[in-house]
Amino acid sequence: MLSTTEQELEKKFQERIDKGESIEAKDWMPERYRKQLIRMMGQHAHSEVVGMLPEGNWITRAPSLRRKCVLLAKVQDEAGHGLYIYSGTETLGISREQMLDELLAGKAKYSSIFNYPTLSWADIGAIGWLVDGAAIVNQTVLAKGSYGPYARAMVRICKEENFHHKQGYEILATLMKGTPEQRAMAQDSINRWWWPALMMFGPSDKDSPNSAELLRWKVKRYSNDELRQRFIDRTVPQAENIGLTLPDPDLKWNEERQHYEFGTINWNEFYEVINGNGICNKDRLKARRKAHEEGAWVREAANAYARKKSGETIAA
Repeated sequence: MLSTTEQELEKKFQERIDKGESIEAKDWMPERYRKQLIRMMGQHAHSEVVGMLPEGNWITRAPSLRRKCVLLAKVQDEAGHGLYIYSGTETLGISREQMLDELLAGKAKYSSIFNYPTLSWADIGAIGWLVDGAAIVNQTVLAKGSYGPYARAMVRICKEENFHHKQGYEILATLMKGTPEQRAMAQDSINRWWWPALMMFGPSDKDSPNSAELLRWKVKRYSNDELRQRFIDRTVPQAENIGLTLPDPDLKWNEERQHYEFGTINWNEFYEVINGNGICNKDRLKARRKAHEEGAWVREAANAYARKKSGETIAA
């Protein structure tokens, strides 16, 4: 039960939100708002870091030096995105170490999409086009969200994601101009990644436990289903432009609604994956734990250097 003072503070807080004001780290905020942001931003940061894994193992197998360099830069960008968001989340009073511990312990969530394997070079194109394309639809809205540090981090991230999206689309467009085998590889990739990409926006609005609160606080500006529809409407013409067929027999344009209608998403698969039973869940966490353990000496060296520099500054 909230005290009279807390009720008044919450009322003033909501008034600021309704006016479109930005909430900053030192401003008063409801504890629930802070916890929801930590959950959402932590999940986003984890997704960026775990998202490096499906693409990272293709850097040495990319078909040309140019492709290797571009993919290397893309994976490096994802690491940077994780850093921005971890830093933003720390303004809410949680340490990066605690967030990483929760990820490595399997307590924290990350996007379900990264628990699917990359079986061919075309999958790198599919990730860039579909996964980063979905991320752009979601994150351009987050850049207008109510929490300042999160919204500002999104500005740079969205610019870089646009390059990633174009890189993926260019890979698939090139394959679709190639041999029958290359076109078949591209189509097979889209057949496998289309539905998981639609699941990225989260459960349907009626089954989403957090959306109503996040929308009221303007952390989110659109619901899961609205964002999913926006992504589909943008993506279908792009697929048609390079000759790809999206694996949904129910997909069709509704002239009256001015939107594409689409088939039923397999939500059982979605919940299986986010509950740890996806194809690559165990492998992804194993890889992150291994990297964390093997990188311990780097963290120790960085801390020792920081202490040394701090001592020199005090002595001076």
